[in-house]
Amino acid sequence: MGPLQGVRVVEFAGLGPGPFCGMLLADLGADVVRIDRRGGRGGLIGTLGATSLLDRGKRSIALDLKDDADLAVVRALVARSDVLLEGFRPGVMERLGLGPDELLASHPPLVYGRMTGWGQTGPLATTAGHDIGYIALTGALGATGRPDDRPAPPMNLLGDFGGGGVFLALGVVAALVHARATGEGQVVDAAIVDGTAVLTTMIHGMLDAGAWRDRRGVNLLDTGAPFYDVYRCRDGQFLAVGALEEQFYAALLDGLGLAGDESLPDRNDPRQWPALRDRFTELFASRTRDEWWAVFAGTDACVAPVWSLLEATRDEHNRERGVFVEVDGVVQPDVAPRFSVTPGAVGSVPAPGQHDAEIRAELGLA
Repeated sequence: MGPLQGVRVVEFAGLGPGPFCGMLLADLGADVVRIDRRGGRGGLIGTLGATSLLDRGKRSIALDLKDDADLAVVRALVARSDVLLEGFRPGVMERLGLGPDELLASHPPLVYGRMTGWGQTGPLATTAGHDIGYIALTGALGATGRPDDRPAPPMNLLGDFGGGGVFLALGVVAALVHARATGEGQVVDAAIVDGTAVLTTMIHGMLDAGAWRDRRGVNLLDTGAPFYDVYRCRDGQFLAVGALEEQFYAALLDGLGLAGDESLPDRNDPRQWPALRDRFTELFASRTRDEWWAVFAGTDACVAPVWSLLEATRDEHNRERGVFVEVDGVVQPDVAPRFSVTPGAVGSVPAPGQHDAEIRAELGLA
């Protein structure tokens, strides 16, 4: 089911953004065959379950890429597929004889998706890295956090998944549209540094316009403004406040009991932001998070409770929209309702090599 039904994808098992891209394609209906390393998974992947849910809805075949017979299976899989996804360091696929030149020559409509941190070229291309380093190089990490504290990494959501996996998925789908129209495949070179940099486009525009200072924690959207910040409540829990527009700010003041208070510092004067923040800090600390949410829920004050990951799965709005679904006893985010796919159609997570016999039979190799 889904808009990508009928699309066949071959994915080389990896960690993080590559499997996330494959998950998105599978959630949208593509038939994704994951090539696992024969012998199982080790390191972080095995010990932390670092892919687990990212492999939902896929099928798995376990192969040894150093074995000629298994390489023949890979080529047979690719020959009948629309998309290939790989996340190795530059040059690895070429050394295996599975580079884009070879595979596109034998299968011209193929969309060859490559997921790396630094990209296929550049002085850092062949070096190791992780999300935190990629977003550091783009300036995104340096712009995140309080002004007097160390930069605060947003887990690996910004680089690996936002700048990496989502951009790879977008590139793959765009290339699929082109291939279906022209019969011509292409390479999609998705680098996390590239995608993360694109995510900062609006901020660069504000920098150019003089509406953003090249310092973290002093601007409109980075907690510099007291009406766009996070506040601690009496119970130690937090509220997020994003009352940017005048009418939303008015609703915020109304909920706080500050409407018409002429002693309130001017929000349009950044020099008065510290004093305004002090007023807000004192007020929010006077009630619990739930008490404040009872005040602001359903208003246009742009206030929201800061839920934990588990609390978010129980939120009334998230439940009604089916944001999370339970599959095989595991609660997880569900992309399906956003794309007119049957709600709750998220697939199970396959064990490595679980579908070997089935896939070999489809290829006529049983």
